Amino acid sequence: MLAALRTQLDIKESAMIYRHILVAIDLADDCHPVIRRAQALAESCQAKFSLIHIVEPMAMAFGGDVPMDLSMLQQQQFEQARERLDAFTERHNVPAENKHLAYGQPRQEIHRLAEEQGCDMIVVGSHGRHGLALLLGSTANDVLHGAPCDVLAVKLEKTTA
Repeated sequence: MLAALRTQLDIKESAMIYRHILVAIDLADDCHPVIRRAQALAESCQAKFSLIHIVEPMAMAFGGDVPMDLSMLQQQQFEQARERLDAFTERHNVPAENKHLAYGQPRQEIHRLAEEQGCDMIVVGSHGRHGLALLLGSTANDVLHGAPCDVLAVKLEKTTA
């Protein structure tokens, strides 16, 4: 009888595979389907759901050798990201305590928050680039390597420009 009860408990625990899902977003409109897919997964697992956006230092975008002070522009970029993240969390009914805005290198900040928050799944959107585009840097690919937990890359729809 005790063995049967343990088996039932093990089945229930394994059905709730994930307890905390972290979704890394770039605040582009094409990440709404990624958020919805991750929310559906969180609901099916009865998991906590969090969003993170990372603002990269502008000096990184320019190779680090910028002959002028970018602090004002960086602060404006950070405030705009905060406003946009607020709009995303409101649209997707994400509690304020489950939204995170960080400054730094995306891979490092996503991994850091996943560890700090005890996340067992990171969800990112992926354009599914191959070859040279992948070698030049895909955030989804970068997050995958060295992640402290499972990573789900949700394929983004191709947009026609």
